[in-house]
Amino acid sequence: MDIQRAKEIVDSLSMITVTYEGKPIFIQQVHEESDSARVFPIDHPQQEQEVPLESLQEQ
Repeated sequence: MDIQRAKEIVDSLSMITVTYEGKPIFIQQVHEESDSARVFPIDHPQQEQEVPLESLQEQ
C-alpha cells in the first residue's frame, strides 16, 4: 500500500477493510519516515505492532 492511501484510510470516516498477513487490521498511525504503520488486528486490539506499508492490502 502506498503512503498516501494509508493516510486516506486513517482519516476516513468509513470502515475500509485492510489486511496484514491475511487478517483484518486497523491502522492507527502512518509513519512516513520509515514507510510503516502502527496497526492492530480488529479482533485483538491489544496486539499492536509496526509493519511495513508494503505488507498491507486493501480489500
